[in-house]
Amino acid sequence: MELESKNQLQKQNGGTNFFKTCFNVLNTLTGIGILSMPYAVYQGGWFSFMLLIIFGVISCYTALLLEKCMNLNPKIKSYADIGEVAFGYKGRAMIAVFIYLEAFLICVELLILEADNLEKLFPNMRFTIFGVKIGGKSGFVFLTALAILPTTWLRNLGALAYISVGGVLTSVILIGCVMWVGEVDGVGFHERGDVIHWSGLSTSMSIFAFCYSAHSLMPTIRSSMTDTKQFSKVVLVCFVISTIIYGTIAILGYMMFGDNLKSQITLNLPKNTISTKIAIYSTVINPFTKYAIEISPITIAIEDKWNLCMRRPISIIVRTTIVASSVLVALCIPFFAYIMAFTGAFLSVAISLLFPCVCYLKMNKAGKKFELEMMIIMGILVIGTLIGIQGTYISVGQIVNQMKH
Repeated sequence: MELESKNQLQKQNGGTNFFKTCFNVLNTLTGIGILSMPYAVYQGGWFSFMLLIIFGVISCYTALLLEKCMNLNPKIKSYADIGEVAFGYKGRAMIAVFIYLEAFLICVELLILEADNLEKLFPNMRFTIFGVKIGGKSGFVFLTALAILPTTWLRNLGALAYISVGGVLTSVILIGCVMWVGEVDGVGFHERGDVIHWSGLSTSMSIFAFCYSAHSLMPTIRSSMTDTKQFSKVVLVCFVISTIIYGTIAILGYMMFGDNLKSQITLNLPKNTISTKIAIYSTVINPFTKYAIEISPITIAIEDKWNLCMRRPISIIVRTTIVASSVLVALCIPFFAYIMAFTGAFLSVAISLLFPCVCYLKMNKAGKKFELEMMIIMGILVIGTLIGIQGTYISVGQIVNQMKH
């Protein structure tokens, strides 16, 4: 499956320059994970802040490995192409499945994010849907899905892709609102926090993996560039900026709320202040523009596999079914941070750390003679495998425990 559906606008315009590509990568990197960054640092203590920087460096390195894979074979245009060149059809299928699962769970996260923040804005709302009374959060999941549904029926996502560039601006607005709440609205920055929480380090690293996982789109974004030789500079610049953004919101949030931090920083902000409302409104806009783009690789892959795109009614049914399935998951497992941790540990670690290393080693046999590079890659594989196994085990346990309650 080609992931170019997320980059249609740039390709239609004949390629992107350095600055536009930087903006595209930043928009991909600084997604909904920024809301949980303070929570991630709280889970692991101040020590996890150092792990955030290390994760950024490792993720930047593996993104550059993907570029090296593309340089070895000029026919490569997408991440799935790298898997196919390295391991044949099975490699392509494996990478595609992980990318589709990650995209689906991000869509689930968007619904939960929307419901959590709308419930904070309208805490006493109750809904009656088809004669059944449901609570505010579940009702907001349904309403959000209904509002988003028509956007998923579009095959040309050019307009949505153009609107979604506001993601970077949203991150800046969020940081500004949090600073305003701390400095002007009286919350202050008095929490000292703890140096380290051993029990929460795994959750922290899983969330970091989720936040830095933009690798599924890296090959596609590189292919859209006018001058692909500048892509390495784009990667370096964007990972530095995104780490600064993540680090800033993490420090501010942890110093403001300490061990009282919730899964999303917006849920900690005081009610009925203008800065809180601006932060939440800017946050709830994002799902309306990003959901259709996130789910498009799945819908297009299904339609192209069975040639369903020629029949408009069937295409709408397929897309509606996928949206409905994401609603079902969001209602059954409405735990934003735990789903993010599971996605990060099980899927993002594989996509951003393991697959780039394995594919590069397979494709670049001459590189195996370079001892330093081999040591770095083997170290990343060991670290990634440990984080993936432990993080998946812990996050699944957390989800199961929450569902029991």
